[in-house]
Amino acid sequence: CLFFFFSRICVITLAEAHPLLQSGKTIKNINYQISANCSRLQNKVSGKSKRGAQFLTELAPLCRISSSDGEEYTIYSCIRGRLIEVNENILSNPALLQEKPSTEGYIAVVLPKFEESKSITQGLLTQKEYEEVLLKRRSSAS
Repeated sequence: CLFFFFSRICVITLAEAHPLLQSGKTIKNINYQISANCSRLQNKVSGKSKRGAQFLTELAPLCRISSSDGEEYTIYSCIRGRLIEVNENILSNPALLQEKPSTEGYIAVVLPKFEESKSITQGLLTQKEYEEVLLKRRSSAS
């Protein structure tokens, strides 16, 4: 996953190196139902303190994406915080994930704990560092 920080708000998207964006696969289905008792669509947030928001750990699944070739990808939060919003628009238009992954095709919005947000942002890669990591991955794979 890839996330962008805007004033402590974290927008989670598919990274440009994700297989769904690299392989030209067609997305068949997106499911926010994580288990029998947990649906990210049931997340109801209210007020300034974001009451009712589901708390996520770094390894908490956000959704599952199925491609037309039968592959399934679980997308994880990758960050600790409160789930503020999931993008319901991608349920009816899954192509947004591929066509506009960093804008209308986002997966979720997470608000990290205030005291943790500084350490999280310090550990993020710059765009240049991210591109260097991708370049190293591609050259080691070939």
